[in-house]
Amino acid sequence: MSKTLVVYLMAGSDTPELAEAAVEGGADIVELGFPFSDPLADGPVIRRAAERALAQGMRTQACLECLARVRERLEPDVPLIPMTYASLLEAYGYERFADEARAAGASSLIVADLPAGERPELPRVQLVAPTSTDERIALAADTTDGWLYLVTLTGTTGAREALSPTLGGLVERARRLAPAIPLYAGFGISTPDQAGAAAALADGIVVGSRVVEVAEEGAAALRDYVSSLREVLDG
Repeated sequence: MSKTLVVYLMAGSDTPELAEAAVEGGADIVELGFPFSDPLADGPVIRRAAERALAQGMRTQACLECLARVRERLEPDVPLIPMTYASLLEAYGYERFADEARAAGASSLIVADLPAGERPELPRVQLVAPTSTDERIALAADTTDGWLYLVTLTGTTGAREALSPTLGGLVERARRLAPAIPLYAGFGISTPDQAGAAAALADGIVVGSRVVEVAEEGAAALRDYVSSLREVLDG
């Protein structure tokens, strides 16, 4: 079975071109980061990208406009998912944000710090971590929108030297509690070897920090990097 490749890009002026290049390289789903001033889950690479985006004026409305421009560059069947934090939605209005994101072309949402069970009216991809109880995993699975985001480690995003050893146990628990839900693993996956190891356990992978780093080198470099991940997942 083909494994799903999700890539994360920060909203910015060059993001539509980068998203198109990532999909050409083999990405199945694009996550679009809406920058936030206090991103608790993000490591240094994505924090710096968020700071740059905010310095460029990427506030919520500008990010929604960026989302619409990305949508125009992608095939309609490529899921496009804004990822942000609850404070941004609180300030903008949860319902207003959800409606305007959908209108701009969002397929779902990821709200990194909004626990499963809160705001049940807001369809979104739920996150679970190695520290999540079985009860929390079951709740997240019951309410998630399409797939379950497995956070492979306790800590922030960012490249690591090795895949987290806790992923196997988390996958096993999630499969037992949610046998019908696709499981995509993210946080700490940056190299093709790590991608292959994670995909051997889960149904797909999410790559963020390394994608953001490579994207700084331009669309061609990003396309090549994503292709290297795709090759491993398909191999």
